Amino acid sequence: MSKTITSAGYPMSPEQCGEVFRGMTLAGTRQIVEQLSGRALPSDFEDSYTARLFAMFEEKLHPVPGIEAVLDRLDAAGTAYCLASSGRRERVRFALATVGLLDRFGDRWWGAEDVVAGKPAPDLFLLAAGQMGVVPERCVVVEDAEVGVQAARAAGMAVLGFAARTPADRLAGADYVFSKMAELPGLLLGTTNWRGRGQGALPGEADGSTRSELAGDGTGGGSEH
Repeated sequence: MSKTITSAGYPMSPEQCGEVFRGMTLAGTRQIVEQLSGRALPSDFEDSYTARLFAMFEEKLHPVPGIEAVLDRLDAAGTAYCLASSGRRERVRFALATVGLLDRFGDRWWGAEDVVAGKPAPDLFLLAAGQMGVVPERCVVVEDAEVGVQAARAAGMAVLGFAARTPADRLAGADYVFSKMAELPGLLLGTTNWRGRGQGALPGEADGSTRSELAGDGTGGGSEH
């Protein structure tokens, strides 16, 4: 993202892009940059970014370490899961295929075009829950972006903050914050208690029980900013 925005005349570092735009749709990114810069981005901004992103995916994208084991545990437990991403559908499909997870999710994934309002609006998570046939209060969202945590809250869903690449304090609105995928099965399947202790708890601060379903985001490693 930083290269695309910088080439459009608004210099930003990868770190700045990650802090400002993580979890945002491209439409939301365009709106913010145009507001900050006071000028319109090129008409091909989205296409230029997508082309660079796909090239980076082919070279560098890999699954988040441990995600396959998490999905294995969820499958074995009969716990349903899906993916609800702020990325455009072509980007989500390409990323899942690149890291070898497309078959694991089947048709249980949704992207930016599937709703009118992206995160932090709750629409995407509510759509996913509806398509999965699960009421919001029985869902658990796994998010690595602040706007995603806000969207989960707005949807009335429990949310776990994944702080592998995101500073934990940016995910303080989550019910619980964790940093290693190896922790996730216990959080989702009830062997690690985390409910009922207020927002933003870190490991060792939890007390309660998990809910049974998952709407998630962030299966691929490698920054897109």
